[in-house]
Amino acid sequence: MTTHALAHTGFSSFHSGQSANGQPSADALRRLKRVRRFAWLLDAAIRLPGTRVRLGADAIVGLVPGGGSTVMGLLSFYMVWEAWRMGLPLKLLLRMVGNIAIEAAVDVVPVAGDLLDIAFKANMRNVAVMENWLGVPPSAATRKK
Repeated sequence: MTTHALAHTGFSSFHSGQSANGQPSADALRRLKRVRRFAWLLDAAIRLPGTRVRLGADAIVGLVPGGGSTVMGLLSFYMVWEAWRMGLPLKLLLRMVGNIAIEAAVDVVPVAGDLLDIAFKANMRNVAVMENWLGVPPSAATRKK
């Protein structure tokens, strides 16, 4: 579907992540920067003193019984939305949704879900998927240590 056709479906702000020369577009890089920051807040903003372990709002809000994990899972879909707007292929969008689904499925188990939030970091994984597709170097937060 062309951008022109998308304009008629209400998606006139749709942008491809790649420019004509194969490099990431300026719009895609702005979106990636915003998504990186958001993922960092959700997954890694707080360092546990005396450790290398980082956690974010996802792990903290997920402790709230009766919906904390649901709210955080829904917030994670913002990144999938941005990835879709950048033009990531369906296969990668589904991988991103799968990362969120894994985290959400285990989140229903009281202690295991909280530990998975700290270890799995679905949002940071999803940023890595976006970085890889755009061909940009991984941010310090998404690099494997």
